[in-house]
Amino acid sequence: MLSEMNVKQAHKLIAVMGGTFDPVHNGHLRSALELCQLLGLAEVRMLPCHQPTHRSRPGASSEQRLEMLELAIAGEEALVVDDREILSDRPSYSVYTLESMRNEYGPETGLCWVMGIDAFASFSRWNQWERILKLANLVVLTRPGYQLSPGSVEAQIWQARHIRPEQLPYQLAGGIVPVSLPSQLEISATYIRQQLFRGQSARYLLPECVLSYAQAHALYRC
Repeated sequence: MLSEMNVKQAHKLIAVMGGTFDPVHNGHLRSALELCQLLGLAEVRMLPCHQPTHRSRPGASSEQRLEMLELAIAGEEALVVDDREILSDRPSYSVYTLESMRNEYGPETGLCWVMGIDAFASFSRWNQWERILKLANLVVLTRPGYQLSPGSVEAQIWQARHIRPEQLPYQLAGGIVPVSLPSQLEISATYIRQQLFRGQSARYLLPECVLSYAQAHALYRC
């Protein structure tokens, strides 16, 4: 069993940033890099979702989204593409992914699941959310002025498990760390898809190599 609280020895920290990445854009990439720097992470694993449980089918295939992500982070050692959900035949539930990672990294590596505050607001409806907190910490990206509903399950979880960023290396799982990133790049993959669908420019919203790939494969055009 993992020791969830009061771990005295500092541990290696790995963060997991999941998403459809349809397509990956500069907001994803800058957020991942800033998290790595702010929290002293060993790496951020970029995890493309294979079978989303919360949204419609992505516009690009799993393999195409994986290839675009690999192009985007080439040469950046802090960011690593993780293809375990792409290779899995079952729906992409976070708890299954974290169980796989825990088995791979063992009990002495701290895992951090990254999510936005909007996603955390419905965390109690996630599949086996209690199990998730036994496997990993949550790093929650906050937004100015956003507040959880008073009295909600999420507000109670937040109050009970809130820790400071400097405590993160000493806690293997179970903590919730709010983070406000210096650069809040409000870039939407939906907007990028719309631009490409209309034949308009999406330049400067995503890496040039990803844009070139999308154009070469006629992605999001119909």
